[in-house]
Amino acid sequence: MKIYSFALSVLSIAIASPAFATVLISAPYNGEAVGSDVQFVATANTVTCSKGVASMGIYVDNKLEYVANGIHLNTSIPLAGGKHNIAVQEWDFCGGATLARLALTVNTMDVVGVTLPLSGSTVSSPTSYLATATSSCAKGVAAMGVYVNNQLMYEVAGASLNTSLPLSAGAQNTVVQEWDNCGGSSTKTVPVTVGGSNAKTISDVQALSGWNQWGELAPAYGICNSPCNGEVNYSMVQHNSAVSLSGNSTQFNLGGTTPYSDVLFSNPVIGQGNLQGLNDPNHLILPTLHNFTLDSYAYVTNLSVTQSLEFDVNWYMNGVGMEWGTQCNHLADGAWDVWDNVNAKWFSSGVPCVLNNAAWNHVVLRVQREPNNDLLYQTITVNGVVKNINITVAPFPVPSGWYGMTVNYQMDGNNKQTAYTTYLDKANFTYW
Repeated sequence: MKIYSFALSVLSIAIASPAFATVLISAPYNGEAVGSDVQFVATANTVTCSKGVASMGIYVDNKLEYVANGIHLNTSIPLAGGKHNIAVQEWDFCGGATLARLALTVNTMDVVGVTLPLSGSTVSSPTSYLATATSSCAKGVAAMGVYVNNQLMYEVAGASLNTSLPLSAGAQNTVVQEWDNCGGSSTKTVPVTVGGSNAKTISDVQALSGWNQWGELAPAYGICNSPCNGEVNYSMVQHNSAVSLSGNSTQFNLGGTTPYSDVLFSNPVIGQGNLQGLNDPNHLILPTLHNFTLDSYAYVTNLSVTQSLEFDVNWYMNGVGMEWGTQCNHLADGAWDVWDNVNAKWFSSGVPCVLNNAAWNHVVLRVQREPNNDLLYQTITVNGVVKNINITVAPFPVPSGWYGMTVNYQMDGNNKQTAYTTYLDKANFTYW
């Protein structure tokens, strides 16, 4: 197999004068030849406006095509074939603005599509790469490969790629490339940040001891303990092998008589109340953590009566509370909703929630704690389909004595509080 060379161009960052702010574009890179669906990843900061960056936007050939609030931007924009001039701009809360420019060539003939990893995401090592390629060449795609910091790390014949590569900790510039049998080629830049060897995983959380459970009675959703006068019934049965992938699933049940009532199941995985030897009494673990992945399989027995299913990661320290609440709001807006900590309410992420009935569903939630303790919802992956959320919310105050992290699973009742059952299996919590 012929080895094709590939060199990344260095992006020159154009900063308005005077240079009081910075816009850094991680993808695509300057001069890149890309497919028609272009993924843009960028961040911004300012040193002169104490209120920070208000929003970021993308100009394509001098036309504003996209705007996102905050200091992060991660979106895909379909572009016509040919050459394009791109500007990514930030606007701060003090009236200032800064931009960075790059040039792209859109090749609509050959296209690389990367499912994993998500461009701009934080990953663990080894890192999974899943990609496909198409070409207008009558002889088809010859090969695909993965470059890491300009070095070809993997190559395979054909139009699909599925591998895991060991990556060093920190920011890595990776590129997936295809070569066709007519001499053509196209690439997809996929910058990632690797958590490194310090990433830890708590495996099979569903089978651990230490689970707590409470009923939540509608409409006020006050906490009650079973039997809750029969208004909301709930239970869990661990170490199930009948409906299981691993032979060690947990069965969760909800019923009762009060419509729209819920049950919350919670396990303290780090800190106070932890039963796995991770009490962290000297506060040495939690302050260092910024990245979290909740990877679980959920079996839904009767999707038609399942109001919503909720997967949460909670973090408490120094009077600061964070809840990365993510729910599949199946019978309401039909989308994945995320939790607004400040206003204590759900809002739609815009990502549709599609689950398989009477079958296992693989759900992966990736979230991040920002340096200022804001919560970044990164991605939600369901049955191999990765959706970019890229929503940032603020934390909320909690009692100063609270310390730890919990993994939560919640089932919500429908308008008749129809009883139903779900199962969790192979639920892994990774943190670094």
